[in-house]
Amino acid sequence: MIAIENTRLLNELHESLQAAGIAVWCTITSPAEAVAASEAGVDALVVQGAEAGGHQSSWDDTDDVPLPLLPLLGLVREVTDKAAVATGGIATGAAVRTVLDAGAAAAQVGSSLLLAHEAGTSEPHRAALAGDAPTALTRAFTGRRARGIVNRFLREHDAEAPKAYPHVHYLTAPLRAAAREAGDPGGINLWAGEAYRLAEARPARELVRRWAADCLS
Repeated sequence: MIAIENTRLLNELHESLQAAGIAVWCTITSPAEAVAASEAGVDALVVQGAEAGGHQSSWDDTDDVPLPLLPLLGLVREVTDKAAVATGGIATGAAVRTVLDAGAAAAQVGSSLLLAHEAGTSEPHRAALAGDAPTALTRAFTGRRARGIVNRFLREHDAEAPKAYPHVHYLTAPLRAAAREAGDPGGINLWAGEAYRLAEARPARELVRRWAADCLS
């Protein structure tokens, strides 16, 4: 994840990638970010809603409450006509259909593939995904807000976790590695979106084909 501090840097990055023949997709979490990215000439916007697992891709390390995907997608469509790739809480063919109907050009699925046979998800993480604990945004693991399944480490350290990415990430990395090796889901970052309970332990190809069929039915 790259935090872009201003439009000038975004323009420079975009131009260098385009010069190399690379299409530029920029993740945004607000209408203001969508405007800035569009003015910089990116090819598409990845519109990340609050429901998404892992790090929030806000350009500023803000404490503002993130917008849910569908309201955010609607607001983004009002300020730019750039192709929008919707992400956050999309776990079924019906959800894909919903975001397409709301103006997205495509859907990006993340947490619903964490149990796929091909996924490199650790065994303790897989075990947690089979549970029903809630998710929350926290800085406890890396110093930057990210959504994960609530566990012991999150409960014990969230309140005092500072805005200090990547310093906190490097500080907790050995602890997380040891917990992962010990098979302890309470001591690792269990990144997952709000719809993670819909994840299935099946081949990714089967899941994607089913979602596509359900979306078109």
